Amino acid sequence: MLGKELQTLRQRTGETAEAVSVALGFSRSKISRVEAGDIPLPKLADLEKMLDRYGVNDPDDRAELLKMQRDSLSKEPFISYRSVLPSGVMMYVGLERDAVKIRGYENNVVHGLLQDESYAQALAGSAKIVEERTTEFVERGVRLRMERKELLSSGGTEVHIILTESTLRTVVGSADVMRAQYAEIIRLNELDNVEVQIIPEDLPTYRAAFNFTVLSFTDLDPVVQSDSAKATTMWSKESDVGQYQRQFDAMVKAAPGPSQTPHILHALEKKLWT
Repeated sequence: MLGKELQTLRQRTGETAEAVSVALGFSRSKISRVEAGDIPLPKLADLEKMLDRYGVNDPDDRAELLKMQRDSLSKEPFISYRSVLPSGVMMYVGLERDAVKIRGYENNVVHGLLQDESYAQALAGSAKIVEERTTEFVERGVRLRMERKELLSSGGTEVHIILTESTLRTVVGSADVMRAQYAEIIRLNELDNVEVQIIPEDLPTYRAAFNFTVLSFTDLDPVVQSDSAKATTMWSKESDVGQYQRQFDAMVKAAPGPSQTPHILHALEKKLWT
């Protein structure tokens, strides 16, 4: 979040990252990587220089940004996973952690925040040889995914996920893994702050072509994320975010409500995995 705020402040001044780097004696790479959330900004003096440069003089505004900087440094555990994450995912993980509402759609695999550990392990393991990943790479990636799920049980973030039935019909690992994954979705769907909907295959309705997640915040405008195997793409323009929100709302209205999710999963399990 700090990087995004600093980028917004710089853009409001009309300055380029290159100009700021020259004026403050930073490297061009440092400015870009801080704004992208790839690296933290550990030195308070560096942040003070940037705030002075961007004309942030209000004491309350400066205090809030300084608090964001301290918070970003206190959340360093995820930094240890940088080597196992595709480009852009570190920034997304930080934003996801600070979001007050998460709305996600998946039409390929189960959304990461809903994945059971055995499902995540089987999914990553299936790509290990093809994508030339080490065992350590796979295991650390799975651990990160499980750590990210902690925000669901904390209850502080509203999470609403839509899955397609075809996603849940695609076997990952084994029948045992799929049964465990179904049980995990049912468990999470029972949490007060989590809702999961499933679009049946035979329902003639709109389905978005690509996966995406909309993150909403208390003090920042919402952003949208969509990922591939090698990169995460994010949009923050109001028109782009609005388009994805409309897609999500359309699917919410069409799909059976969260109360029907256990029934759908029990029926699928009986038909496919018993």
